[in-house]
Amino acid sequence: MKFDIDYISHNNKLSFVNTDFKMIFAVVAMIITLFFDNLYLDCFIFLLMAILIMAVAGISIKNYLKFITIPFLFTFITCLFLMFFFGNGEIVYNTGIFGIAVREDSLNLAIHTFFRVFGCFSCLGFLALTTPIANILYSLRKAKVPKTLIEIALLMYNTIFIFLNQVDTMKKAQETRLGYVDYKTSVNSLSSLGVNMFLKSLEKSETLQCSLDSRGYDGELPVYEPAK
Repeated sequence: MKFDIDYISHNNKLSFVNTDFKMIFAVVAMIITLFFDNLYLDCFIFLLMAILIMAVAGISIKNYLKFITIPFLFTFITCLFLMFFFGNGEIVYNTGIFGIAVREDSLNLAIHTFFRVFGCFSCLGFLALTTPIANILYSLRKAKVPKTLIEIALLMYNTIFIFLNQVDTMKKAQETRLGYVDYKTSVNSLSSLGVNMFLKSLEKSETLQCSLDSRGYDGELPVYEPAK
C-alpha cells in the first residue's frame, strides 16, 4: 500500500480529538525534549508518541515505519559524522584510517543527538499523522499566526503531493523503458528526472497562479473551519 499521510491523518482514532489539545500536547512534549538534556527522557517521549500513534490512534506499524524511514536515515548519517569526526576524549574505537577514531565524548554526543532528534520528530509525527492539515491550519489561525505563513504552508503541502505523484509517474515511465537496469542508465535517468521536474515545477507554478486568479484570488486564501 502506498503511504499517504493525508489519508492516514483523516482516518485514525484520534482524528476527531480536539486539534488545539493535540497541538499543545505535541509542542509541550517537544519543548521538554529540547530543553532537558536527558537521554532517558528522550527515549520515553519517543516511546510514548509511538504508543499513541500505533496503539491509541490505530495507525499500522508499517505506515509508521514508512513515515520515519527517511528522517531515520538522515539522522543516522549525521550522527555517524558526529561520532567519527568530533570529540577530543578517550578513544573507544580506532578505525586505523587517516587517524579517524570514535572517542568517548563524540559517542555520547552522537547517541544523545540521535534520540533527541527522534524525540522531537516523534512529537511532530504524532501531530501530522493524527490531525488533518486543515485542522492544524485553522488552529494556527486562531493562535494569530500570520496569514501569509498559513497560506505558504497550505500551498506547500498541496504542491508536495502533486510533485510526489509526478515523480512517481515519471519514474515508472523510465522503469518501463529500462531506465534503471545498470549504474550508467540509472545516473542518466535520475539526472533526466531532475531536469524534467525542475521544468515541471515552473510550469505548475504558472498553472497554480492562473487557477488562483481565475477563482478570484485577492491575496488571501480561505481556511477551512471544522465543526465544533
